[in-house]
Amino acid sequence: MDFDIQSLAFYVIEIEGSGENAKKHYKQMATLDEAHYQDSPLKSFLDGELMKISKRKVDRHPKSDQVPTKIGRFTVEPGYDLGSNPNYNLFHRIKFAETMEQFSKASEEVAKTYTDTTAVRGGVLIIARAKLNKYFDEPFVFVLKCDFEQKVASITDEKTLIHNVQMAITTKNMKSIQYPFMPEEGMVEEGELKIHQSSHSRYFEDFLKYVEYGESMPEIIKTQVMGMVHQELAETYQDESEEKEKAESAMEAWATSPKRELQERWSDEQVIEASSSIIEQTPDIELKFKLDHLSVKGLLADYGENIHIARINNRVVVLLEGDFLQFEKNVSPVEMLKPSDLKLIVEKLERKH
Repeated sequence: MDFDIQSLAFYVIEIEGSGENAKKHYKQMATLDEAHYQDSPLKSFLDGELMKISKRKVDRHPKSDQVPTKIGRFTVEPGYDLGSNPNYNLFHRIKFAETMEQFSKASEEVAKTYTDTTAVRGGVLIIARAKLNKYFDEPFVFVLKCDFEQKVASITDEKTLIHNVQMAITTKNMKSIQYPFMPEEGMVEEGELKIHQSSHSRYFEDFLKYVEYGESMPEIIKTQVMGMVHQELAETYQDESEEKEKAESAMEAWATSPKRELQERWSDEQVIEASSSIIEQTPDIELKFKLDHLSVKGLLADYGENIHIARINNRVVVLLEGDFLQFEKNVSPVEMLKPSDLKLIVEKLERKH
């Protein structure tokens, strides 16, 4: 099963120079209807790619801000419908174009707008309208971008051996937009699309100015934790005061810092209670931290059960609890250890400093 492409527009984007002085051009190479597409080399190039794009896994609230695949939602002001969003209207025009001329005109809008983005690179831009006949009467819109590959060669004959190929493209790192988003086969979200792009770049996010993306799980968790912190401060400082303002500013600065130290504000019971609501929503949320040069990685649900944090003589101690130890890669003498009684270790730590 695959998508049947009804119409397709093929553009070449060329960039001359770099930085602010870069000259950007796009050139329409072909606009194909269904019959011409079937006879073109593009068919073998794209066979199976649209289904691969639609099946690519994506989280509504990803584990990081840098994930390559995201769900975007067209933004609308309260009281207005999707028709008030320029990005939605553009995709809608492509989707419901009644003639090849209308399809070509709407596709060119995509090429022009995309070429004007700051991070654009040379390559091929393909706009396709395709149907998944098993489930839907209405088509999907796909926007595909293949960057030009550097130093590509083809084997020719025994005399010349290789021949340099200019402007080579591949589907390997192809960026894509799918509209509408299909959360599962047979179901679509008209107000959403799915984008896939290199995690370090923002090609499509620059191009889609009126699309917003769901918060990542770390952002959601930070918002929840800061809500609890502000509630604690409100209970500690009954009235607005300079001390409360300083405490709030300090906590906001802490929350936005990339490297944060232990705040020592809540008891074990308070931390476990605050974590429970987060764990209920997202059982597999991670807990990661460093103790000096030592890295600890587990689940938030492990805290209080398998991960414990304490102080001994002003030193921070992390206790990891489990049924067995497993070693990988390099063999070390530690693997021969017969573990000591915990009380002896605690006594040793108390004597240490």
